[in-house]
Amino acid sequence: MATFRRFRPEDVNKFSKCNLDPLTETYELAFYLQYHAKWPSMFQVCEDMSGNIIGYIMGKLESSPDVYKFSEHYLPWHAHITALTVAPEARRLGIGKILSEQLEAAADANDAWFVDLFVRTSNHKAITFYKSMGYSVFRVVKDYYGDHATDPTRDSEDAYDMRKPMKRDTKLQHIRDDGEKHEVDPSDVW
Repeated sequence: MATFRRFRPEDVNKFSKCNLDPLTETYELAFYLQYHAKWPSMFQVCEDMSGNIIGYIMGKLESSPDVYKFSEHYLPWHAHITALTVAPEARRLGIGKILSEQLEAAADANDAWFVDLFVRTSNHKAITFYKSMGYSVFRVVKDYYGDHATDPTRDSEDAYDMRKPMKRDTKLQHIRDDGEKHEVDPSDVW
């Protein structure tokens, strides 16, 4: 049995089971604490019966700066998944789905247009998971990652910017069916 709850600062010391995955980005302590302070409803953990963190999601609410309001890359008020990870022994149990649904509920409660995330184009399992949750590719961000997860001879890797519309987006204005055909540079992404 597992418990889902909001992140607490001491949980950072229990992330190792989740963060050992090479496809999971690991951040400095201050980064986690900043998310906890600014967006507590967007930072959830899953804890097993022994008190181990076996999954977590951290996200934020944001929009592009007003100066970019007329840019084709402008992003309205939305939620962003910064990290979602589940420990290897706890995968395929629905933990990632529950954590995602919790963040999406918080996004709807904050009147977000959509939830977005970036995922390595080589991370096929994650892409399949997100598509099963209703996310679609909005655009390809060329050379987004400064390393390549599966090919050490390459210096960078592209990311998919994937999105899922929230209740506010009744006309589906912020998603597209052909996102794989839309490429942007990292400088176009805020």
